[in-house]
Amino acid sequence: MATYLTGNATADALLDADLNALLIGMVLDQQVPMEKAFVGPAVIAERMGGTLDVAAIAAMPEDEFVALCAAKPAIHRFPGSMGKRVHQVCRTLVERFDGRAENVWADAESGEDVKQGLLALPGFGEEKATIFTALLGKQRGVTPLGWRDAAAPFGEEGVFRSVADIVDDESLQRVRDTKRALKAAKKATATPTD
Repeated sequence: MATYLTGNATADALLDADLNALLIGMVLDQQVPMEKAFVGPAVIAERMGGTLDVAAIAAMPEDEFVALCAAKPAIHRFPGSMGKRVHQVCRTLVERFDGRAENVWADAESGEDVKQGLLALPGFGEEKATIFTALLGKQRGVTPLGWRDAAAPFGEEGVFRSVADIVDDESLQRVRDTKRALKAAKKATATPTD
């Protein structure tokens, strides 16, 4: 199944072909629309001469890479902090995983192992690691024992909650509808502050 996350054929093709790009897109997926986050790896690749090379990113001085990320249009609403985070992830991939995102979960014997590997990366908290575990299971065939439990609630089948469930326009709209409903429910139950 081809990746369908940005509406940009070039960006989606990169995410489809390169797990480093998909991982970096997930790093960027906070406080910006999903499409903006996941097009970020393609923008970085273009600015680096046409390829997304995590070793080259890791070798760059951090401030140089941040400047590349901040150039207009910036890759993120917060290009400084997110550029640093992407740089940190690339350094971790090079130093610990031979520059390959798939090595983070390659030896995982369980879904929990996949999630724990992701949690060890800069910028991956509980929810982000859980969603990416679901994405790997639902769309990339990374399905060790217990992966759905480790990815709960995002690992459930037929529930449109996150980027893990997006495969076309219809599923994108269903995820947006779910997020809107959750946000409205949260707002309705929030207690006013003085």
